[in-house]
Amino acid sequence: MAGGSSLRLSILGVSLLSFSFQCFCHCNVNRKGGTRSVGIKGMFVFGSSLVDNGNNNFLQNSLARADYLPYGVDFPLGPSGRFTNGKNVIDLLGEQLKIPSFIPVFADPQTKGSKIVHGINFASGASGILDDTGSLAGRVMSLNEQIRNFEEVTLPELKTQLGLGCSTSFESSIDKYLFVVGTGGNDYSFNYFRANPHNVSLQVFTANLTSSLSTKLKKLHSLGARKFVVMSINPLGCSPMAMNMMMLPTVTRNRCVQGMNRAVHLFNSRFKSMVDAIRAEMPGSALVFVNSYKIIRDIIKSPISKGFKDSSGTCCEVASISEGGNGILCQRGGQVCLNRSNHVFFDGLHPTEAVNVQIATKAFVSTLKTEVYPTNIQQMTQSQI
Repeated sequence: MAGGSSLRLSILGVSLLSFSFQCFCHCNVNRKGGTRSVGIKGMFVFGSSLVDNGNNNFLQNSLARADYLPYGVDFPLGPSGRFTNGKNVIDLLGEQLKIPSFIPVFADPQTKGSKIVHGINFASGASGILDDTGSLAGRVMSLNEQIRNFEEVTLPELKTQLGLGCSTSFESSIDKYLFVVGTGGNDYSFNYFRANPHNVSLQVFTANLTSSLSTKLKKLHSLGARKFVVMSINPLGCSPMAMNMMMLPTVTRNRCVQGMNRAVHLFNSRFKSMVDAIRAEMPGSALVFVNSYKIIRDIIKSPISKGFKDSSGTCCEVASISEGGNGILCQRGGQVCLNRSNHVFFDGLHPTEAVNVQIATKAFVSTLKTEVYPTNIQQMTQSQI
């Protein structure tokens, strides 16, 4: 009897040793030389329609929706809520990072369980940095609400799904996620230029906006975010929407609305100059500023050399402001151009997939600090923080 007990204890000891060894190995397979892995597991996305993968489809009374043709005419899943003809910047960055599937949207009731392990898209079309920016479009999720959704709903579930154990910490796990923020344009289009009841100066408005975005990035950092990608505001003054707002004749359209461009250029310049200061206030973080303003502006200035023919018109049929429309969204079931890769703009505001490809590619590999600062996404994800 005593011999049998000793045998069972010996077997148990071997089993526990084996389990401990397996656990040790499991916890270290994602490490290199004892340091954290630099592989990217997924993305958490915050912002407006330029990075929205379809959240507004699930929001009642939202007027900012793209869940109908011709949106998605070139997307594998058809109309999905992406504000373009095919893939947006988030989809294309996901391909560059070899993330195995499209990032699901937070508002979809099916986005739960194992579906969140490669990230979630919280972005909402027509939203802005300021809470009241999206009021013209009905129900949207502001940047503050998006971050609350991440903190209160996603973060607890993510910790459960990652099944953290052994010596693997949540900090080392969330370090494998990219936090992408693309917002701010609507704050100028629908807030400063359309609804500025207090007549705030551009300098003051911009200072408040950059400060607010900086605070929100720090909030994400406090929740564990370490790798950030911040998209600049696009050249709004060159969009067909801006031309319609100002009722400019066709002959002047290639010149852009300089007042709008100056405003967003001021924001972009100030925020880019704040990048180093923000990072210093967020220990262990890395941040890439993607200057999509310059990338798109360069295309518009010399479209032929960049592979485009139409840099000012819309590819889809849009009802202009003078016609009683909003000058932005495609008509439901309306006509669409045949050569979509030749166009810079798909609707009155959003770029085509062809432009998104150029933005995502440059964000990932460009060596020009005027396009990505202080480095590109590939270099950031391959370096140890």
